[in-house]
Amino acid sequence: MKRLMQALLIVACLASFLSAKDKKILIEAEEAVKLIGKPGVMFVSGDDDTAFENGHIKGSVSMYAHHLHHADIMGNLECPPLFMCPKTAEHYIEAHGIDNDTLVIAYDNFRGPNATGVYWYFKSYGHDKVLILNGGMEAIKKIDPNQQKYDKLKKEAKKVKKAYKKAKKANNMDEYKKLKEKYAALKKEMKDLTPKLLIQKGKKVVDLGHHLHAVLDPKADIKPKHYHIDKNKIRYDLLASKEEVYKAVKDRLKNGDSSKYVIIDTRGMIEIIGERKMDNVARGGHIPTSKFIEWKNITDFKNKKSFRDLNELKELFKRYGVTPDKTIYAYCQVGTGRGSDIITALELLGYKDIKVYSGSWNEWGNDMNLPIRR
Repeated sequence: MKRLMQALLIVACLASFLSAKDKKILIEAEEAVKLIGKPGVMFVSGDDDTAFENGHIKGSVSMYAHHLHHADIMGNLECPPLFMCPKTAEHYIEAHGIDNDTLVIAYDNFRGPNATGVYWYFKSYGHDKVLILNGGMEAIKKIDPNQQKYDKLKKEAKKVKKAYKKAKKANNMDEYKKLKEKYAALKKEMKDLTPKLLIQKGKKVVDLGHHLHAVLDPKADIKPKHYHIDKNKIRYDLLASKEEVYKAVKDRLKNGDSSKYVIIDTRGMIEIIGERKMDNVARGGHIPTSKFIEWKNITDFKNKKSFRDLNELKELFKRYGVTPDKTIYAYCQVGTGRGSDIITALELLGYKDIKVYSGSWNEWGNDMNLPIRR
């Protein structure tokens, strides 16, 4: 009876999350932890392969946000303004054990950009069953009792190791032997605790062809599923093409801040002024008339949360003239990351006419017909 009640509780919980009409964007760690390893749920890391290997939520997969933007060496998207062509996206998504009914919980370390990249990627294909884990992996660590115990043991082991080295140097062999045994006991306890942690290490890489690969938890039994993108449900209203952004640039050059458009550059100043060029972009600089709101303004670094307090964010955007009556475009290097982070913050505030410029600087900076500023 107890197991039946637990199963019914999980189903009820999933039903509320999976409702297509649910406007929920974030999920807190206290809710998310109950869904780890549950059928119909997949945690998806937006951080890179190395970060995933060094630590990821148990049973999750990795879809590095930067690589969700599928473009050629000249920055041209294959199916603009989509991040990937539908067939490629279907193949890529299903290889990560995700089908159309899967609740996707996007996460990263805690900062937010890479999680929002995954979130916006799925939303753009009409997949409504997607949430962002607020605080990411750090939030899960914080509430995992085994992790707390493991961290305490690790700290103690470090102190004991330092002490036994000191004892050996002083030729105090009795003390050295005693401390060495204590250290070995601590390490064994840590080893025994490791499989119980909600954050695991390692990765399994599956080559998918077409310069794509799936990155999976090596200890989880993740099998490919069937995923279909309904072309009639693709959310073109969430993505902007370079033609649309260029139209906004011309309007802003003519009307200034009275324009109905706002363009936000979410990158760091070294990229904005053109000193640093990433990937294979021919030109450094920024899109004319852009407002500079770096993604770091969005993250709550003090509390290790993906987003600052909504009232603080509201004041931030108001200060820059980013108001709900405008059509707002945000870009970074590839769109899925810092650009999607700003747009998600605006979505949390209830803004409606908001779009990620999917080509971003990777496309704009390579197109010699488009104007730039430095």
